[in-house]
Amino acid sequence: MDDTSPEVAFRDVIIVGGGCYGSFYAGQMERARARGKAAYRRLLVVDRDPACRVAMAQPRDQSQQLVVQEWGDFFDAYLGEASPAAPEEPPDAIVPSPLMPHLMYEWLVRRARARWPGRAIETRPVPLGPGTPYDASGPDGTRYVSFADWLCPTHCIEPAICPVIRAPRTWEMADAMQGLARRLDQSHPTAGPVLFICEHRVFGVGMFDVSAVLAGDAMVGSAGQERSPVNVLVGTVSSCHGAASLLHLG
Repeated sequence: MDDTSPEVAFRDVIIVGGGCYGSFYAGQMERARARGKAAYRRLLVVDRDPACRVAMAQPRDQSQQLVVQEWGDFFDAYLGEASPAAPEEPPDAIVPSPLMPHLMYEWLVRRARARWPGRAIETRPVPLGPGTPYDASGPDGTRYVSFADWLCPTHCIEPAICPVIRAPRTWEMADAMQGLARRLDQSHPTAGPVLFICEHRVFGVGMFDVSAVLAGDAMVGSAGQERSPVNVLVGTVSSCHGAASLLHLG
């Protein structure tokens, strides 16, 4: 979270939530910009509460905007009009909150239902885990997994040397999700995984590109084009932690 961070450039940076985590991420992005470590067109903080913590703070620059809207409604509009950045252009990026629902998966579900009206499209429980020490299912069927069976430091950037065990981090959640998709495919046709990989890019702020979300939507479209029943494994992950959901296309 200091000047050793590499320089990065974006078009829009979208921060999910304007509370404890979102206000911290917004402050870090503004500090990075002030120190010449980050450039961006807009910093959009999305929260349904007009009196959230970000609203109460004075932004350091005028590029920050608070968008008072439900997350699902915001992403329906924003991603519906989004396009991947050209090779010479900086990307748009999404900064997730550790406490948010599986928002990108929920967007993919809505997109699938709009693409195939009348088709059976539903969320099914992920029947297997990736073999992580922590593995728990939420009431909505999302499977929350982690390689950490300890309490991680707040705002940990998941370095090569784990700060808790003081040893090399030998795991990568994206690899575990790839293996899980192959195992699931053995019992039922399963595409994917569609992965939104959160990487810490500047001053400790983790994010994934909007282009990855659009590519995930295209992967769902490709998986379902033959109209035979298929599942699609979808995960939002960092190196150590992840949320996995299973989209069934009937």
